[in-house]
Amino acid sequence: MRWPQRPRERASSATSSGLPDVLDRALVYLIDVVFGLFTYALLLRFVMQLLRAPFRNPVGEAVIALTDWIVRPLRKVLPGFRGVDWASLFATYLFQLLWLLAYSLVFGGGFTFGATGIAYLLVAALVALFKASLWLLLIVVVAQALLSWVAPDGPAAGLLNALTFPFLRPIRRVLPPLGGRLDLSPLVVIVIVQLLQITLVPWLESTVTRAFI
Repeated sequence: MRWPQRPRERASSATSSGLPDVLDRALVYLIDVVFGLFTYALLLRFVMQLLRAPFRNPVGEAVIALTDWIVRPLRKVLPGFRGVDWASLFATYLFQLLWLLAYSLVFGGGFTFGATGIAYLLVAALVALFKASLWLLLIVVVAQALLSWVAPDGPAAGLLNALTFPFLRPIRRVLPPLGGRLDLSPLVVIVIVQLLQITLVPWLESTVTRAFI
């Protein structure tokens, strides 16, 4: 059993070329678009509510429009508690699980529908969700840093500030802006996130894979 892989990641083991490879790439593109769109939209909704970010902006309105169809019904079963939107979190995990399941069904990788295979996917989805959270944090920090220079009062400024402030504030306490103006805290967060992507995420993936072989 291997970690669900995209065709380009298993190119070295491919035994065919041409049209099959093109179809593989088309399939992985469609899977990424469909499941990635809803997974990241639901994850962003959960994080925005957790951090009390404003929804009255184009991004927030788009997130609500994309996710209301699943979050609202789930809230009847999983109501929020202590400021945590459990319905959004569960829906995010569900779509991440379906994303990995789609890879396993379409591209194989040794997955079987036994107890071990299902347990593997359940745990792998948690790791993948952690990986997606790191990517989301990286994107919002980069976006906030860029907009702070070109459009500090833009319509997304309040949203990005709310999403990044809890991560930037501890660093700013240790590393205040140089000269009172040059804020290096976004760069520090970006470096930390990328280090986690390079070290911790692959280790978690390999550990989960070894545990279920």
